[in-house]
Amino acid sequence: MTSSSANLMSAALTAGAALAGAVAVMAYIKKKSKHSVMVTLPHWAAAAWEEYSLKKFTTDEEMMSLAILLSDKNITEDTGGPFGTAIFERHEDKDGKSYCTLASIGMNRVVPLGNSTLHGETVAIQMAQKRLKTFSLRDLDNESGKRKFELFTSCEPCCMCLGATLWSGVSRIVTAGTKDDAQSIGFDEGPVSEESYQHLEKAGCAVTRNVLRAEAAKVLKKYGEMGTIY
Repeated sequence: MTSSSANLMSAALTAGAALAGAVAVMAYIKKKSKHSVMVTLPHWAAAAWEEYSLKKFTTDEEMMSLAILLSDKNITEDTGGPFGTAIFERHEDKDGKSYCTLASIGMNRVVPLGNSTLHGETVAIQMAQKRLKTFSLRDLDNESGKRKFELFTSCEPCCMCLGATLWSGVSRIVTAGTKDDAQSIGFDEGPVSEESYQHLEKAGCAVTRNVLRAEAAKVLKKYGEMGTIY
């Protein structure tokens, strides 16, 4: 056998081994995917994160504007329902002034990912806990004591997301649109009442509602004229 033939055979064997390895990996991934769930943000979310992740937020309106922006972008890009959420960490500077930085973003991913639990709040909570490597945002410390996280959502949560908010460990929830706004276009928010919010407050989660409600309601109305209600 000439050296040229030997080289060709070696290359063929190497390529064959690589192909066999790739087939084995794909088979493993396919088998594993039956027993796992993937939660992803849409393609445009990376740019949104980069734009806002280093910003200092000082007002509720600033932070809620981001949640509403996410909800609007989500329906404009056809990547989910009309609900956006942003979780912020609250800080104090050396002068004692309070400000917040972005900890995570989330948006409704129910239809694109075929998962009824992927509401804006639950996606943002999962992303924050993944990034911070904790199952509870209540249990994180720094040199000043307990770290505090606040959840801003473009609409009052459904019953599932209120429960997720309670267990997430955030110290505050801020909402824009209301249960009535969501239900007026066909969504069923489940058994949510004033007692639900009172329970959150008793558990140590402060509640602020109706921040930029009109702006959030416009996004819901727009979706009601074009999107899938579930």
